[in-house]
Amino acid sequence: MVAGFREFRVASKVVESEIITSFYLEPTDGAPVWDVLPGQYITLRVPGSGDPVLKTYSVSCDPSETRHHRISVKRETGLNGVPDGVGSCWLHDQVEIGDTVEIAAPRGKFFLDETSTRPVLLLSGGVGLTPMVSMLHRLRDSDRDVHFLHACENGQVHALRDEVLSCANERIQARFIYRTPTDVDHAAKRFDAQGVIDKAFMQTHVPIGDYDAYICGPTPFMVAMYQLLQELGVPKNRIAYEFFGKATSLEALAAKPESSRSHKAASRAAPTIQALTFLTNPDAWAADEGPDVTPKPAEQLAGDITFRASDVTATWDGSAGSLLELAENTGLNPEFSCRAGICNSCKCGLVSGEVEYFEEPLIQPEEGQVLICCSRPKGPVVLDI
Repeated sequence: MVAGFREFRVASKVVESEIITSFYLEPTDGAPVWDVLPGQYITLRVPGSGDPVLKTYSVSCDPSETRHHRISVKRETGLNGVPDGVGSCWLHDQVEIGDTVEIAAPRGKFFLDETSTRPVLLLSGGVGLTPMVSMLHRLRDSDRDVHFLHACENGQVHALRDEVLSCANERIQARFIYRTPTDVDHAAKRFDAQGVIDKAFMQTHVPIGDYDAYICGPTPFMVAMYQLLQELGVPKNRIAYEFFGKATSLEALAAKPESSRSHKAASRAAPTIQALTFLTNPDAWAADEGPDVTPKPAEQLAGDITFRASDVTATWDGSAGSLLELAENTGLNPEFSCRAGICNSCKCGLVSGEVEYFEEPLIQPEEGQVLICCSRPKGPVVLDI
């Protein structure tokens, strides 16, 4: 067993929709599951022909659950409907009840702020509802007003619908918006509106208030909701969205003309946007780990950072949040994926100097190597980039 990982057994595998299946994971050591904050994710080691691949999935069950963690995973498909996605295909097609998987403890700074007393807006699209359902369970036991708004294609792909409705009460309002409802959806009245969540819908169904807002969904959905919330007067620091990258990245996308904001264009826009495919929904929903999450050093350490292979030198003055961000600011494009010390994609040689980690790596790099996504220098540093 790799350090930092723990063995879990698949206790149940439940089909939630045509494309989403839930996996109930129980620890084989008989101890309780890890504590998890509503909205956080766990990391699975996915076996393969080479080294295992690390994939992250939001915990979708009640965070107070002590017997199991639940993840609800969308089957990813590529062109022509061909299955695509190492983690999702492995889980859907190969993992069965009774199998064991290796899991690392919950992580992530995108979680419900339980110290706040403000009403809450939970806005999700597609499989982006998974961390929201966990938040909803916790909010059910609070006295805060909640508006849960979920958008998807139709009832065939809508997961966890009944579970969300079971949490509704006088304080918690749940509404579903289908873009292309089926005849069955119409007959069963399974949705509250057809089309998309827009300003008219929000003004009709959500009272004016001082909300904490949380967003998860495909990139265009997130951009649209971010813009809409600002139009409705929600301050930027009250909008949390799960996104590996700088907190300004979604704002930058929202500022682009609509004609240039296709999903394809968005994923090419900048290195921070490219990372959108890493988290729970490889269909690119991921989200900022909270407003203004870029880690800032306790001191503004000055020093030269040399990227030896690129023959580039930059000065560390504390304005960049990490060595990766500094490299990007100088025009370099190092490999990365998670920006959170999980995947090791950003690992490179540390030729000289000393660094410190503001996010502890899930798997410590070997001697002479460093993860630049979650580290900053303690003085002059030379990197083999």
